[in-house]
Amino acid sequence: MGNYAIETVGLNFNFGNQAIVKDLSLQVPKGSIYGFLGPNGAGKTTTIKILLNLLKSPSDQVFIFDKEINSNRIAILKRIGALVEQPAIYGHLTGKENLVNRCILLGIKKTKADEMLSLVGLAEAANKKANKYSLGMKQRLGIAQALISDPELLLLDEPTNGLDPNGIIEVRNLMIDLATKHQKTILVSSHLLAEIERTATHVGIINKGQLLFQGTINELHLLSKPMLEIEVDNIENASTLLIKQGYEVTTKTEKVITVPFVSSRKSGELNTLLIQNGFTVSSLYQQRKDLENLFLDITNTN
Repeated sequence: MGNYAIETVGLNFNFGNQAIVKDLSLQVPKGSIYGFLGPNGAGKTTTIKILLNLLKSPSDQVFIFDKEINSNRIAILKRIGALVEQPAIYGHLTGKENLVNRCILLGIKKTKADEMLSLVGLAEAANKKANKYSLGMKQRLGIAQALISDPELLLLDEPTNGLDPNGIIEVRNLMIDLATKHQKTILVSSHLLAEIERTATHVGIINKGQLLFQGTINELHLLSKPMLEIEVDNIENASTLLIKQGYEVTTKTEKVITVPFVSSRKSGELNTLLIQNGFTVSSLYQQRKDLENLFLDITNTN
């Protein structure tokens, strides 16, 4: 305890007799951008709704800032901002009016509206009707709504869903800014690995309600060991030579031999060795098992 903004301890949640979340133990460090990853239907939105106490969790399984959620509901929710499903935006009101409304509702001074608009990069569009906003602008307005009470913790459910490439970059940069400059902790769910890879410091991978991996983004990268693929004539003999010389040949097809990648220098030595032994090397390339494939591995083996 102590360093986590969110900690769930063996969280279980069922709809009727269907288990949606099974024995889930999330640990989201304070100040992190925690990428909550999983295919659609893995239980991500349900988990976020449980963290917001919109769905009731069994007692002593969900802790936010070290406090059990059911018995500290109001105090905890004051410290959380969230964007789940569609932001609640009134199209006939301007961006600013939408936020001023929220201020009145929460009893916050109205000047906060302008502050938030500039924080999410919407100051220019403050007086434009929200129904004239692009999707990316609507998402940012939704995040501004979530931020207006200055929460320490932000829960964003698929915040880049349906956005164009520019909108995605805008939301991504905003998240990084919020975590680094404004010390917010952010839990962001997504089914897109590449998306999370660009922003997250920590990752939890969930499939069918179960956590399959949890750790730093670097620990996730370590799982994807890079390989060196060598295209060479006479695969059999080349492979025999490499094994004799102490190389670990992980796979060979008709055209390619794969060995673990160590360093560029080692690849060069291997190339020289093959050439000196009369082989024709047509290419050598480093192949990182990208996280998408890794993700498939992790979600399929379980």
